[in-house]
Amino acid sequence: MRAAVMGANDGILSVAGIVIGVAGATTNNFAIFISGISGMLAGTVSMAMGEWVSVNTQKDSQKNAINHQKVAIKETYNEEFNFVSNKLQSSGIAPELANQATKEMMEKDPLQTTVRQRYGFNVNEFTNPFSAALASMISFPLGSILPLVAITQFAPDIRIIATAISVIIALSITGFSAAKLGNSNKSRGVIRNVVSGILTMIVTFAIGRLIGRM
Repeated sequence: MRAAVMGANDGILSVAGIVIGVAGATTNNFAIFISGISGMLAGTVSMAMGEWVSVNTQKDSQKNAINHQKVAIKETYNEEFNFVSNKLQSSGIAPELANQATKEMMEKDPLQTTVRQRYGFNVNEFTNPFSAALASMISFPLGSILPLVAITQFAPDIRIIATAISVIIALSITGFSAAKLGNSNKSRGVIRNVVSGILTMIVTFAIGRLIGRM
């Protein structure tokens, strides 16, 4: 879901920047359309490959952490026990209760316990890099369709502002969705996403207009 939402968000933002920039330089519909399609295709491949590499790197790091903890449990069990207990105490649990909870967890599954407390993930729960890449590969072009259709279908005298409004609405939705998935502040996520989108469109339009006058 994270990869899908971020892929759609990048598709909206990237292609909006391209088509509005080109629209600032020319009124030729075909030039605007072909630039948007090129950006969509390039972005789709780039996002999919980037997500695949990123998730694989994260997966390798998690496997290294697990291997490190296997050795640590075997060689320095008491240190690992104390780390977990102290971590629980730092979250507000009373020392005796923290020690008892640590003892029970370490007896049941020391590897799972120490990995979760030290690194924040569960053993054997890895994100599939192919699934993440596929999600990005599908969502990026879907997000790209909105600015591409808007810039080519609206009348020339209103298409830039109409595209900008469409993009702002879409970025509000993806910003809200990303914040909800990440359990972060939704208002801040929406504002940050919309502001970045507006700045991107202003900059690319200004550059396109400047080049178009040369």
